[in-house]
Amino acid sequence: QVQLVESGGGLVQAGDSLKLSCAASGRTGSKYAMGWFRQAPGKDREFVAAISWSGGSTRYADSVKGRFTASRDNAKNTVYLQMNSLKPEDTAVYYCAAARAPLGGTLYYTERPYSYWGQGTQVTVSS
Repeated sequence: QVQLVESGGGLVQAGDSLKLSCAASGRTGSKYAMGWFRQAPGKDREFVAAISWSGGSTRYADSVKGRFTASRDNAKNTVYLQMNSLKPEDTAVYYCAAARAPLGGTLYYTERPYSYWGQGTQVTVSS
């Protein structure tokens, strides 16, 4: 089992930045690809970003490309999502997720491979 805890959400103004963290605990000895997803009120949860276990591969949703950056520190079992130039449409609950990865460069941008999910952290961007 892997437990994930997100932090760093909050209320900001449009154009501001936030950095989310996702701390993993439990059985973290295996390779895990990590993903960030979000769910806005009344909408389905959607993919935001993914990062491979090695950190060398990343992928982003078109809506956040160029503004968000995923990174990780495996020594700290922590994944980050740096969010710049935030827009009101970025308002959502943000979730991190972990998926066992066969290779260090593997990443996933759909929900199905992810077995472990955090509880989410609220990000609200005012206009």
